Amino acid sequence: MNQPQTPVQQLGAFAARVDPSALPADVVTSVGHRILDTLGLCLGATPLPTSGAALRMAEAWGGPATSTVIGGDRRLPAPAAGFVNGVLAHSLDFDDTHLPSVLHPSASIVPAVLAVAEEVGASPRDAMAAAAVGYEVCIRTGMAAYDRALGNSVFFERGWHATSICGTMAAAAAAAKLYGLDADGIAHAIAIAASFGSGVIEANRAGGSVKRLHCGWAAHSGIIAAQTARAGFTGPPTIFEGRFGFYQAFCGGASDLGELTRNLGEEWCVPGIFYKPYPANHFTHGGIDAALRLRRQIPDLETIEAIELGVSTPTLRTIAEPREQKIRPQSGYHAQFSGPFTVAAALIGGGGLGVALDDFSDANAADPRYLRLAERVTCVASPECDAIFPNQFPAVLRIRLRDGRLLEEKVLANRGGPGNPLSEAELVMKFVSNASRVMGESSARQLAEAITAFVSRPIADTLALTSLGLAPA
Repeated sequence: MNQPQTPVQQLGAFAARVDPSALPADVVTSVGHRILDTLGLCLGATPLPTSGAALRMAEAWGGPATSTVIGGDRRLPAPAAGFVNGVLAHSLDFDDTHLPSVLHPSASIVPAVLAVAEEVGASPRDAMAAAAVGYEVCIRTGMAAYDRALGNSVFFERGWHATSICGTMAAAAAAAKLYGLDADGIAHAIAIAASFGSGVIEANRAGGSVKRLHCGWAAHSGIIAAQTARAGFTGPPTIFEGRFGFYQAFCGGASDLGELTRNLGEEWCVPGIFYKPYPANHFTHGGIDAALRLRRQIPDLETIEAIELGVSTPTLRTIAEPREQKIRPQSGYHAQFSGPFTVAAALIGGGGLGVALDDFSDANAADPRYLRLAERVTCVASPECDAIFPNQFPAVLRIRLRDGRLLEEKVLANRGGPGNPLSEAELVMKFVSNASRVMGESSARQLAEAITAFVSRPIADTLALTSLGLAPA
């Protein structure tokens, strides 16, 4: 008598039967746009000191040069290329977000998929199918730890970075599919990856650059998990639900395992993922949206007496605490996690889609203009926002002027999500803004066109176009 399949076995069977030629059109479009978005982020992050450090580390590991490092002419073994590109993809805090799981899926999945697809010579359509599988695994494992009564992720409540933990299993599933593993092999890869996933989010609150490593390590670990499964290693079939399984270990047993397989293959997660229009922690985006709207009514920022930023209660510890550090961030990177500073940046006005990477420079983080405005911002819990979070990251912004006027703007649906989407033209604009940091704008636009036509040329040829040597600034 056949035993019923466990959840990880069901995910493995699903991944194995996904047919690249039968993916829904909206899934194909969404995956293509996310490859464009992620490659732009990788290019934009290449000048960072941490990016250079990640590349030097990975080069020292050695091994066959099979896969491209984005933004240069170097090739590394697939796990190492996945590591470097994953670090790049997550370093700007500009990568996409799924709600309400609060996951950033693409920064692990796209680097892992491109590295392995290039290694094995997979077709672009095979790579897109593997990515679609990865998104399902990532989001479903994240959603299984979403507590509806709490209104938040159990991972987040316990200090775990679900992005890197679930991203490791997602990268493993995608890589295993590209390596040609069968249903059992993919299930083993996911189960092995559950032992490799890690990441804590204290850096969101108190600073530090370690978070930039998380998605790179997830891509690297996921590829290694797939390779170990290919080599014959196995994982426990009860990895999710077992007494010492994944959700017991990470979430104290709090989970809804039905999320792992509910309508699997019928409902796809990837089209609903939110893009980030602004390079800052996603919790700050509602405040940025509101500030961009209100700045039109404030010709002189010196007339602002006080600003109140109302957000959902769980986000305060990330973007508002400790207040002393949020109103005077340690660096431009730290400023990306500050509610007060991001509001100030939006009111002063920036580039890109409203606030761009250059607005979060170390110089701006120390600029008295930004700091004076940031100091006037008080972050408070908003019951109206609590009722919506985490299906959106809403904000209520109130600005009191010295003449007594009170301006208010509510943002209840974030820009970049299904209810307020970015157009393809805006996604291209975001890509060009990021890529132009390391290449000429004309080259960036030509590269955007090439990536948008991803399925029409070999993956290695498309990735070769990201070489800085081919498109000098």
